[in-house]
Amino acid sequence: MSLADTYHAQTLALLDSVRAKNLPTLRALGPIIGRSIAAGGVLHLFGSGHSEMLAREIIGRAGGLMPVTGLFDPGYGFSENVVGYGTRLAERYENHYGLHAGECFVVISNSGKNASPIEVALHAKKRGLTTVALTALSMSTTSKTVHPGGKNLHEVCDHVLDNGGVPGDATVEVEPGRFAGPTSTLTGSLLLNLLALEALEWLKTHGHELPLVTSQNIPGGMEANIALSRRYRSRLSKLIG
Repeated sequence: MSLADTYHAQTLALLDSVRAKNLPTLRALGPIIGRSIAAGGVLHLFGSGHSEMLAREIIGRAGGLMPVTGLFDPGYGFSENVVGYGTRLAERYENHYGLHAGECFVVISNSGKNASPIEVALHAKKRGLTTVALTALSMSTTSKTVHPGGKNLHEVCDHVLDNGGVPGDATVEVEPGRFAGPTSTLTGSLLLNLLALEALEWLKTHGHELPLVTSQNIPGGMEANIALSRRYRSRLSKLIG
C-alpha cells in the first residue's frame, strides 16, 4: 500500500473512532452552548500556532453558527511558551469582546502542554465560562507542561475532546523512525463541526431561531448575514459584512 493510501485508510478509521469516543462529551456540550446562544451569548475559541486554523474553521463559516468568535494571537504562536503571555491575550480579548458567565470557550492545543492555551482556559474559567480542551490526550497526558501551575490543558478544563492523535501528530512511517501525515486538523475540524451541530440540535428542539451563516455566494446570502450579524456586532472578533 502506498504512503498516501495508508494515510487515507488510517484517517477514515480514525474519524469514526474519534466521533464514537467523543460522542458523550459532544452530547453534553450541545445543550450548554445552545442555552448560551439562546440567551444571546457566543461561543469562543482559541488556538495557538497551527491550532488557530482549526478555530477559524467554524468562525464566520457558511453553514455554521454566526455567534462564534475567536481570540487570535498576533504572534502566530511564537510566544505560546512564554508564561503570562496567554493571560495578557485573554485580558485584552475580554476587554474588546467580553467574556460572559455561562458561555463556552473551546481551547485548542494538540500537545496540551504550552502556557498560552492553559492560561486562556484558566482566565475563561475564572470568568465563569465552561471550558473545553480540544487536544490529543496521548500527548497531553504524557508531555510535561511548561506552565508553572504544573497542569496540562486537559487537567484545567471542564470538558475534554480528544482528537485521537498520536504523539507527534503524524501517523505514516515514511522511513524508519520518521513519520508524515498529521491527523489533528482532520479530526479537530470534525469535532468542532459536530459540536456546532449538537448546539443547533438543541436550539431546534427547543424552538429557538437557528443563527446560521449563509454562503455569500448564493442570492441574498450577504444581506442575510449582515442583518443577523448586527445583534452580535460588539461581541465577535470577525463579522460577516
